[in-house]
Amino acid sequence: MAKERSTPLPAALAQFPLRTIRPRDATAVYAHPRTQLARLTEHGVLHRLTAGYYVVVPQDLVGRPWMPSFEAAAAGIAAAIYGPDNCVVMGVSAARLHGAIPRALATAIIAVPYQHRPITLADRPATVQFVKRQTHQLDAELINTELGPALVTAPEQTVLDLAHRPALGDAEIDVPTAVAVLYGRCDKERLHTLATDQRRLSSLRRVEAWVHLQS
Repeated sequence: MAKERSTPLPAALAQFPLRTIRPRDATAVYAHPRTQLARLTEHGVLHRLTAGYYVVVPQDLVGRPWMPSFEAAAAGIAAAIYGPDNCVVMGVSAARLHGAIPRALATAIIAVPYQHRPITLADRPATVQFVKRQTHQLDAELINTELGPALVTAPEQTVLDLAHRPALGDAEIDVPTAVAVLYGRCDKERLHTLATDQRRLSSLRRVEAWVHLQS
C-alpha cells in the first residue's frame, strides 16, 4: 500500500475506456508521459501490455502480480486505437468471451473499421490481430470483462463468422464445437436474417452441418 500512496494514479488516467492508456493519452497530465508511465509501471500501478500500451491495475491489486485476461487486453488495445464504440471482439475471441472455447488462445481477433498491423504482447506470448469490417453493422452486445464492458459479437454473428473463416485465429480445431455450443443460444430467426443480409447462407449451412455432427 505504501507504493500506491507514493505513486498515485492521476484521476484523468483512470477514466480511459477498458482502463487502457497510451503515452499520447497522458500528454495532458505529464510533460514526459513515457517516463511517468514507466515509473507507475515499476510501482505496480500500471501493467505494461506491450510497447506503448498500459492497463490500470485494480486498486486492491497494486504491487501484486497481475495481468488482465488476453481477450480483455486485446479489447483494451483496440479501444485505445479506435475508441470503444468502433471495435468489436469477434471470431474465436468472441467464442472465448461467450464461454464456448475453454482453453486459452494465443491470437485475439478484433473487428475494426480500418486496418492495423498485428500487435504482439510483451507480457505473454500472444498477438492481437485486427480484421477490417463495417463494425457498426455487426450484431454485437456488451460483455463485462475485468477491464470494463467491451463490444463482442452476439452468438448469431459469432457462429456465422466462425463458419465463414474457421482458420482465423489459429484455433480451427475448436471451431466446430464452439459453433455447436453457441448455436444452442442463437435465435434461429435472427441467425437466418443475419446470414441473408450478410450473404453468409453458405456459412449458415456449414454451421448447421457442424451442429448435426456434434449432436
